[in-house]
Amino acid sequence: MTFLRELLAVILGVFISFFIMFMVMIAIGTAIGSSFGEGEDIKVKQNTILTFKLDEIIKDYAPKSNDPFEEILGIGEKKMGLNSIINAIENAKYDDNIIGISIEINQINSGIAQTQSIRDKLNEFKESGKFVTAYADFFDQKNYYLSSVADSIYVNPVGSIDLRGLRAEMLYFKDFQDKYGVKMEVIRHGKYKSAVEPFLSNKMSEANREQTSEFLNSIWGELVDDMAESRNKTNFEINQIADDLLARNPDLALDNNMITNQLYRDQYDKILKDLSGVLNDGKLNKMKLKDYISSGKGRIRSTSKNRIAVVYAQGEIKYGKGDEDYIGQELIIKALKKARSSSNVKAIVFRVNSPGGSALASDLIWREIELTKEEKPVIVSMGNMAASGGYYISCNADRIIAEPTTITGSIGVFGILLNFSDLSNRIGINSEQIGTNKQSIGYTPFEPITDEFYEVTKEGVETVYTTFVKRVAKGRDMTFEEIDSIAQGRVWTGKEAVENGLVDELGNLEDAIRTAAEMADVENYRIRNYPEYEKDLSDLFKSSSFINAKKESLLKEELGETNYGIYSRLKEIYQFKGVQARLPYRLEIK
Repeated sequence: MTFLRELLAVILGVFISFFIMFMVMIAIGTAIGSSFGEGEDIKVKQNTILTFKLDEIIKDYAPKSNDPFEEILGIGEKKMGLNSIINAIENAKYDDNIIGISIEINQINSGIAQTQSIRDKLNEFKESGKFVTAYADFFDQKNYYLSSVADSIYVNPVGSIDLRGLRAEMLYFKDFQDKYGVKMEVIRHGKYKSAVEPFLSNKMSEANREQTSEFLNSIWGELVDDMAESRNKTNFEINQIADDLLARNPDLALDNNMITNQLYRDQYDKILKDLSGVLNDGKLNKMKLKDYISSGKGRIRSTSKNRIAVVYAQGEIKYGKGDEDYIGQELIIKALKKARSSSNVKAIVFRVNSPGGSALASDLIWREIELTKEEKPVIVSMGNMAASGGYYISCNADRIIAEPTTITGSIGVFGILLNFSDLSNRIGINSEQIGTNKQSIGYTPFEPITDEFYEVTKEGVETVYTTFVKRVAKGRDMTFEEIDSIAQGRVWTGKEAVENGLVDELGNLEDAIRTAAEMADVENYRIRNYPEYEKDLSDLFKSSSFINAKKESLLKEELGETNYGIYSRLKEIYQFKGVQARLPYRLEIK
């Protein structure tokens, strides 16, 4: 029996080894094939219309994954990089084979600042004399905002246009906690620091209502300005249309000049043929934006040795390594060191798109920016949000540039501890602790938080807040009192932040890159993107990406989008470690 067991173990081991070797060989072959073949098989024909679908998740930076299992098993996240989209539009302006752009989006998976950046670039494209048209079966609000830049806008005759103004929604859990005996112990600084407000109350505080209303109106004002200019209307008219839902169906939208006409898809294709000069029986040359990017048009080519480094910090800030989805101090510090040590890199743009997170990780990144500034100019470009910890890691740059709709500020901190002592008492669980010293036990979720532990933790929160404000005051050349008066966890838009001194100027990533080049006194340059998201073989197997992807997909399917959102938020809060410098709440503006 022992011999048979050992024999089976050897056979199993050999089988596993061969399987691993087989998968590695496929991965190597895939990598070699993609590196040699990328862009070579995709040709841009004459008289081509570039089509925008944008149904993938749009990230500021989305390099191709080096995980071979994503491509083999088809489990990779569908994504596009904002930088590649902007570069592609820039290239299309001067591409003689591209005659125009057709926006064909029902929903766009991007933040408002990212959408505004794409829209601004499409406006530039129009100035080249080429056309931009838009068609959708239905328009949601963000999609209509983007599409309103077009010369002509068409909608399906039985479609709809949802234009009603912005809203934000928060869930409150105080009653839930009281009912089930599960409580979040909260320690915070900042009257506007409402990340933890849902666990302290059943309704929105006046301070939170004030700041939310103000930044929503500020963002909406930007969108209205752009739509009014494109549709040749006043801001008052756009707001009246939103208030009375006067674009809710194609007839009303047409009457109020919010669309050019209502058409079926085949009729829209006929218009594209007319614009292309193609006869009815001729073939319309269309190319997807993603294919155009794959052909090599997602990069701006230059032969210059000079480089402007763009270091991308995207996602929540967590203590640790970091990856494409979250900011860890290890990866960002490594990228900053690599950029400043390169003799070809003349300046660094730090692109921040983050709601914040770990105060410790934020401070470590702040320190690395301090060291980098001593050698090369550092310019921050803010994306959808650079709030709380996202602002912490931005505040000491030589210059800060934000989009008008960027969510920023939120200079405040908090700590949160899960406590289910009430629940354990109800169901008959008793916890006993034994320690060697007075403070050795500290905190346990099975007992109510003690006054002494609360005060010690509160002291830590206050220390981090004071440090945070001092960092900002030094970086912005303002006094502690001046920063404290606009801090307290208060959220601002980029436009408001310019007015109160937290941001230097409004602009997009391209503007930040141009500013970096000017500060470095270089005219010709190439862009070098960081960090490099690399995984070794052990990481690929350890990540169990296939299993995780399937698990998330099943949870979403069973719980539904709304319930899955609640689940993921509670899971996220449970994983908070240490003092948090984080955006007041998970912000989804609709």
